[in-house]
Amino acid sequence: MPDFQTFFLFLAASLLVAITPGPGIFYIVARTLVGGRTEGLASSVGLGLGGLVHVFGGAVGISALVMASAEAFTFLKIAGALYLIWLGLKTWREARIVEPTEVQTTGVRRAFRDGIIVEALNPKTAAFFLAFIPQFVDPSANVAAQFIVFGLISVALNTSADLVATHWAAKARAGLARRPSILAKMRQVSGAIMCGLGATLVFARRVG
Repeated sequence: MPDFQTFFLFLAASLLVAITPGPGIFYIVARTLVGGRTEGLASSVGLGLGGLVHVFGGAVGISALVMASAEAFTFLKIAGALYLIWLGLKTWREARIVEPTEVQTTGVRRAFRDGIIVEALNPKTAAFFLAFIPQFVDPSANVAAQFIVFGLISVALNTSADLVATHWAAKARAGLARRPSILAKMRQVSGAIMCGLGATLVFARRVG
């Protein structure tokens, strides 16, 4: 398993990603504003379960890649670091764009099922996990197990952030949608830090 410093860096980066307002949080807020706290909670749990699909799928794929070619795994890590830089720049550039998400009240069961489907079929989630988690994996140890552990932690943090968003959206209701300035600043800071993380990882690969 990775050393403590690497694991701490992973936790810090994962927390940053989790609290960065993005499509998932906007979806949860919109669902809560329309259907109330219960539908928001159901959607949050559904998104979390949907994310597990990408975790276990990615674990199988990354493990197979490491067994096939160490060079290919290194290339994936470098490409992943560059992807994080691109994602950070994109997050900064689009910080003030509040992505509209149209939802309708559908009931708790439907909200739960929709959350699973939305996340499980989201290719951006799969791409992010494949770019992000391998940066912290030790290829000399059990890769699949590491990927699953990191993935479960990441999903848990994301779901926790969604639950917090549900709580505040339920309290603030429509007023939250009228105050995007705080969300915009959070996205700008997160985008900058994500770029820095990606650049650090690229430099580390080149030096190593």
